[in-house]
Amino acid sequence: MRIKKRLFIGLLALSLMFITAVLAGSWYLLINHSSLFNRVLLALGFFTLAVLFLLIALGIISLVLMLWQGRSRPLFQHLGLMAVNILFPVALALGKRLGVEAATIKASFIEMNNQLVRLQRLQVAPREILILAPHCLQWSGCPHKITIDVNNCRRCGRCPIDALHALASRYGVRLAVATGGTLARHFVKQYRPRAVVAIACERDLTSGIQDTQPLPVLGVLNLRPHGPCLNTQVNLNQVEQAVQFFLTGRTVPQVQACSEGWVEVTHGS
Repeated sequence: MRIKKRLFIGLLALSLMFITAVLAGSWYLLINHSSLFNRVLLALGFFTLAVLFLLIALGIISLVLMLWQGRSRPLFQHLGLMAVNILFPVALALGKRLGVEAATIKASFIEMNNQLVRLQRLQVAPREILILAPHCLQWSGCPHKITIDVNNCRRCGRCPIDALHALASRYGVRLAVATGGTLARHFVKQYRPRAVVAIACERDLTSGIQDTQPLPVLGVLNLRPHGPCLNTQVNLNQVEQAVQFFLTGRTVPQVQACSEGWVEVTHGS
């Protein structure tokens, strides 16, 4: 089931309401407290929160306007990212209170991020695009270590790494496989891409997108028919569409090379 970006926007709005309640409580204490020293402290705290509230409110409004108008503006983008980074932990906590799973909230964040990236309509040279894949896509029984050098893959076809190799070769983009966030950041520093197509679970994609801001990252959630971190799969169609977007600066509705979408790879002996 596709997670819609409106969930994350809604939780951001609830987080803003929470901050509003804190401001209202601070104001009440400010006008009803007799000690001058405490009144000064409360006044400083109140005005600090008020400035923070204003910036966050502008950020959320900027996000909504960009998504509604279908156009990216650098100032709006900056304000929106700032609001997201500040309110993200609050949104997760509120979502938990409301019975919404953290993975669902993070998937909504990824969907919103992807939409904001597409609004930028970037056009990037092939060698400046990096496909960043998780090591759990590799067949668990494979003896070849590909996280140091992806070219160690023997292209046997038992896992999606072979198909990703073929896709990267077809379009002339780079491919790297990481074991986690530290190695992923290392590859980003090493290759210095202008755009990244990242494949991972909700948790790793969310942290990766936030760690690499403002680098544009299109996130593709991996598929876990065998559970997390074991012989995961990926929708190759989505990966190819993301690559084509960065190459052309526009969304390509259909691609031909991976028309089957994703393929369950059988792990034979």
